[in-house]
Amino acid sequence: MNRSGRLLSVLCLATSGGLAWSTLLEFRHGPLWAGFLFAAASLVPVIGVVRESVVTDLCRAAAEPCVPGGPSGPGGPSGPSGPGADAIVREELDGACCERWWTSLGSDHDATCRHRVPRSSAA
Repeated sequence: MNRSGRLLSVLCLATSGGLAWSTLLEFRHGPLWAGFLFAAASLVPVIGVVRESVVTDLCRAAAEPCVPGGPSGPGGPSGPSGPGADAIVREELDGACCERWWTSLGSDHDATCRHRVPRSSAA
């Protein structure tokens, strides 16, 4: 993780700590619903830190060069387009519906797409 990522993580954890403190104060002196609201809100920055570390790990894995005879076998890919990058691209492509969905910015589907929404004939 680079310096800005670490700074963002520290700020998120500090925010989460402040919200956790507010949770305790609300449970002691405030309405119960506000305590639960602050408890839920204190988890959101922690989720952001976890996601940032996962993205960093994926980027680091994608940037690792593969050596010939290594995990991808002899003559396998090398450089930043190794198996880590292939896994990321494969996951993104599997998440897409169809080609028309990609080209129409998610507003239209192919006729054979399982996510196709039937259009109304009412004008």
